[in-house]
Amino acid sequence: MTNTQTQYQVLDPCLLGRPVHRLPQFAAQLREDLMQAMRLPMHRRYWAAFHVGEVAFSRLQGREESLRWLHFSAPGGSIAFALERKVLLAVLNYRYGRGKGSLAVADESQIKVTATEERLAVVLGQQLAATLAGRIELNLPAENKPAGGEGGEEIRPAAGSHPPKGTWVVTVTVGESGGGMQGRIFLALDKQLIGDVLHGLLPERDAGRKAAKPAGPLAARLQVGLNGRLVSKEISLGALFDMRVGDVIPISLNRAEVMLEDSRLFSAAVTEHKGKLCLTSFEDIE
Repeated sequence: MTNTQTQYQVLDPCLLGRPVHRLPQFAAQLREDLMQAMRLPMHRRYWAAFHVGEVAFSRLQGREESLRWLHFSAPGGSIAFALERKVLLAVLNYRYGRGKGSLAVADESQIKVTATEERLAVVLGQQLAATLAGRIELNLPAENKPAGGEGGEEIRPAAGSHPPKGTWVVTVTVGESGGGMQGRIFLALDKQLIGDVLHGLLPERDAGRKAAKPAGPLAARLQVGLNGRLVSKEISLGALFDMRVGDVIPISLNRAEVMLEDSRLFSAAVTEHKGKLCLTSFEDIE
């Protein structure tokens, strides 16, 4: 007899009502940004031999001791960066080695960590963190954009520890354009930045509703139409049929009735002001 247990997704109450289902949309935008950034002259010297594969969001499940996390301050929060060492060694080999022909997958255990490798990790982290911060800022409404310059000038190395369990992480898969090495890059977002990501994914109608001023009380916003009945007179049907153009119906103008639909609400005095009939001295009709 086989025991099977169904795995259900655990809901985070802090994210209920937030557009988490739109995170793949942000990931697709970020993938386009990364591919474009890698073509820039200042980045091509590192990334010319590589392409971007899948970009996806996930939550950290625990500590991966094999990853060395670097931290960068962005205008809206902080970004932690890590990459598999085989990716770093491949970029290092392309940048400082013999070029494209030397991009064989390296044996990490046989290569000693050098200061050049550590410096290169910082450079790559700044480049990718700047691209991520730029996409977050671009999606935000104008009134929510952080103060300061463009993201690339604001990304600076910062102190930090291993991102805690449950942190949102963007995983970027990169590989050599001609095949061979394929590895992953990780960009972890703090609570402020993942909040900005979700805020930027709100539909325009929701964003506009949240930015609008609070509405006033219902009584001040509800519009109703009132009718003023100035006079009523009963006549016989025969007298009505005998009427001709120019005939006069004698009436006496007393207080008018103010009505909502067919309901009588007030009585009011009829006055004249600048050639117009007006109602004044309102009284409730019991």
